[in-house]
Amino acid sequence: MGFLNAVDSFVWGLPLMTLLLGTGLYLTILLRGIQFTWLFPALYLALVKRTEGDAKGDISHFQALMTALSATVGVGNIAGVATAIALGGPGAVFWMWITGLLGMATKYAEAVLAVKYRYVDENGNMVGGPMVYICAIGDNPAWKALAVAFALFASLAAFGIGDMAQSNTVAEALESSFGVSRVTTGVTLAILTAAVILGGIKWIGRACSVIAPVMIFFYCTASIWALLLTMDKIPGTIATIIFHAFTPSAAIGGFAGASVWMAARMGLARGIFSNESGLGSAPIAAAAAKTNDPVAQALVSMTQTFIDTLVVCTMTALVILNSGAMESGLTGVKLSYKAYSLILPGGYGEMVVAISVALFAYSTLIGWSYYGEKAMEWLIGVKAILPYRIVFCVLTAVGAMLNLETVWTFSDIANGLMAFPNLVALVMLSPVIAAETKRYVTMKAGSKRKF
Repeated sequence: MGFLNAVDSFVWGLPLMTLLLGTGLYLTILLRGIQFTWLFPALYLALVKRTEGDAKGDISHFQALMTALSATVGVGNIAGVATAIALGGPGAVFWMWITGLLGMATKYAEAVLAVKYRYVDENGNMVGGPMVYICAIGDNPAWKALAVAFALFASLAAFGIGDMAQSNTVAEALESSFGVSRVTTGVTLAILTAAVILGGIKWIGRACSVIAPVMIFFYCTASIWALLLTMDKIPGTIATIIFHAFTPSAAIGGFAGASVWMAARMGLARGIFSNESGLGSAPIAAAAAKTNDPVAQALVSMTQTFIDTLVVCTMTALVILNSGAMESGLTGVKLSYKAYSLILPGGYGEMVVAISVALFAYSTLIGWSYYGEKAMEWLIGVKAILPYRIVFCVLTAVGAMLNLETVWTFSDIANGLMAFPNLVALVMLSPVIAAETKRYVTMKAGSKRKF
């Protein structure tokens, strides 16, 4: 276990953080800050505009976004934010915002390539994502090897962090809050998962388009309630976040204090882990969207990071800091339990967090099942799809009943290793991304507007 922890710290260390943020900054400059200038049109495409009737693809813009959001808005939005604050102090939230702002450009670029280079498999379904667009860089066998590496890491991460670790989190939350046995949770989750994923991406898209909005609305409504009850503290909390992003945090209560480096490291690491920008998972869902234009879907995909980090994670962070729970010395989901319980009356706080953890983890499980399935299909072929789905459902039940510390760590490593091949492809194919963006902007805004 010590060896795995060392590898995990190395994989998620300074080199990966620098590469992820550097790529996001490069793409932001290359695309003229598209995440800022085109945010409102992107939200319109994602939440209002209907998919073209003759568009190619398996699921609608909205369903593709909700599938990706289901996999992304997860336990990291509750436990991950709390861990960042507990170890890095209030300043970690600022650096989490930075990952969201830069990550929007990265997520946009991933989706452009995913849709542009996708293909139809022998079952008539779309296949796309980093394993496909990495091969588009050139015919050199090295690129094929890099694509294989991504697909292998993605399929391993799906079984671990996307499956067993999630069912285990749900089982723990329901057992501690409501006394539900882990066996009951495991079997129930396996049945619910099978009911969705055995129907393929169309069933997954329909399920996620219901689950994701409901769970985000539920959690955000409870968070807004908590923030309204502590409204007077919000200006001071925001000022504290910005101040401690560049100034060490002093020890208070159970909080041991944190350096600026620790604030940046924890904020960047947990932010990237939460929104997954650059890891290469979300473009697999984007490739399934019904669209005739890669940029249109990329703008929709970009809103995923905005919603995940700049909305949901921010709400969690403000509630924790407004509550004063940071002084308790707790971390992870226990800190979130404490924060919401301190603000919301009548025991609602713990109930909100427990239900949200269960919903977030289950939705992540469904979304990641599709990521792993497509990675496995690309490696082996369509014959792998049904066996993969069956094994995934079985592991859902098993994961709820096990101690998964080793699985979490190994899966975390695989999750991080997905990023390296993907980021190389984004940089190598950045001229394609820029050309597609220029074409779309010119088409929509007119030839007089230069890009």
